[in-house]
Amino acid sequence: MQQRTLGRQGLVTSALGYGAMGISMAYGPGDTAEGVAAIRRAHELGVTHFDTAELYGWGENEKVVGRTVAPFRDEITIATKFGFTREMGTDSRPEHIREVLDNSLRHLGVDHVDVLYQHRVDPDVPIEDVAGTVKELIEAGKVKYFGLSEAGPQTIRKAHAVHPVSVLQTEYSLFERDVEQLLPVLRELGIGFVAYSPLGRGFLTNAVKPAAAYDETDMRRALDARWQPGNFEKNAEAVRRLTDLAATKNATVAQLALAWLLAQGDDIVPIPGTRSPDRVAENTAAADLSLTPADLDAITRILPDGGFGARYARLPTWI
Repeated sequence: MQQRTLGRQGLVTSALGYGAMGISMAYGPGDTAEGVAAIRRAHELGVTHFDTAELYGWGENEKVVGRTVAPFRDEITIATKFGFTREMGTDSRPEHIREVLDNSLRHLGVDHVDVLYQHRVDPDVPIEDVAGTVKELIEAGKVKYFGLSEAGPQTIRKAHAVHPVSVLQTEYSLFERDVEQLLPVLRELGIGFVAYSPLGRGFLTNAVKPAAAYDETDMRRALDARWQPGNFEKNAEAVRRLTDLAATKNATVAQLALAWLLAQGDDIVPIPGTRSPDRVAENTAAADLSLTPADLDAITRILPDGGFGARYARLPTWI
């Protein structure tokens, strides 16, 4: 698979990564065995960027990722995150960052992580203190690269002034375009971008269902406005049109959506997540799908400003 450079500090990964969250949470009952098979398949197909977090099962997701990638750990990039509390508040105090990282290293079974993200900006802790703490962890050899998630331009600049930020991670897909306002700042500072939920949490696939058809533990059932009546029908129609366009390229709609993201800049790495090895193969094939200017124009006509419905009931504040 093609490689991409994220930031100016030396982070190089596959053009497409793998997001492990769904193995443990948010998308109905987890399936560890299938998740393990999906991770292994991703590695076989050239994926070298694997994303997890403390939040995803409070260490359980990291354990699954760590055990699975152990045979090829030196060939890949492992990214994890700190900053949430079990009550879904934020806590980025320096002592908490250190505690979470030590737990993550133990759960993953590694002596360092490649990327350490602040999962969400903590309004009660100056970002300079966060960046300074991660800088110390990098100097100690426990972390290689510093990342932020769902952060705004002022926060990014302040953090970057203390220690270079290699990558920002935020939701970005054909359905979610707000982050495009941040791309000029990232490119000015030389910061890469990792797109989470690049398939619109599964809407940009051929497997989408109405909200009521999902398991009660699935966030799409009640928490995602894009699946609710009124928005669902409009989004489904857009996906139908995108599916027809993808068929002219002998591709699936998921491949079209991922290829579109890759075409937005060579400093962007999407991290689709799935528990299906077959879906992994489908997703990774998108790295070889080339879109013409006419294709990109056709996609823009179908979804000029993104999908219908907010991605969160309470959107993160970008400052």
